Amino acid sequence: MFIPLKDSTFRLSPPIVTILIIIINIGVFLYQTILSREALQAWVYSTGIIANRLFDHGIIGAITPFFSSLFVHGGFLHLAGNMLYLWIFGDNIESTLGHFKFILFYFCAGIIAALVQILIHPQTDIPIIGASGAISGILGAYLIRYPRARIQVFIWFFIYIRRVWIPALYVLGFWFLLQLSNGLGALTFQQQGGVAWFAHIGGFLAGIALLLWLEPYERKRLWQQLNRTY
Repeated sequence: MFIPLKDSTFRLSPPIVTILIIIINIGVFLYQTILSREALQAWVYSTGIIANRLFDHGIIGAITPFFSSLFVHGGFLHLAGNMLYLWIFGDNIESTLGHFKFILFYFCAGIIAALVQILIHPQTDIPIIGASGAISGILGAYLIRYPRARIQVFIWFFIYIRRVWIPALYVLGFWFLLQLSNGLGALTFQQQGGVAWFAHIGGFLAGIALLLWLEPYERKRLWQQLNRTY
């Protein structure tokens, strides 16, 4: 197992949007902690995306959960993991795109991620919640933009415990393969609950596409890099 701790990439501008998103997520989670069990369940079902009830409350009722669900988490570890990844990788993508484009990027990645999960499991009534899909988009964009950046990760395997620096290409590449493996495994066994693996997969791929769409320089840079490689 591994946990990323920090990266070697310097940001060129303050991560205003990234910090704001983190603050909102923490604020929403603190609100969740004061709710009773019944009220919390009702809150999750009203703010999360329910695939087989998507249009029960009309068009507006179908659209709003794609935004509200990005700020609702199922527990402290769910929140902490997402915010850690957002803090480490989000600031650099915000610096690359600029504040406004980063907002557009974040929500588009989250929406596309949820749509992919719905496409795979259209009949489930389990709420899709969490910022994981949007943050997966950030990871995909980071892999393309900063593949040679180094990520400090905390690794433990039984008695083996180390902090090491590993290129982002390997850290994020392994992360994506892990999501893909788990997603295909869950699909094979017809599992619909728990982690929304295909939201992670869809968000990651969407992040790559969105980066190249929103930032023309990145398209040019990647094209030149590919030409030099081949």
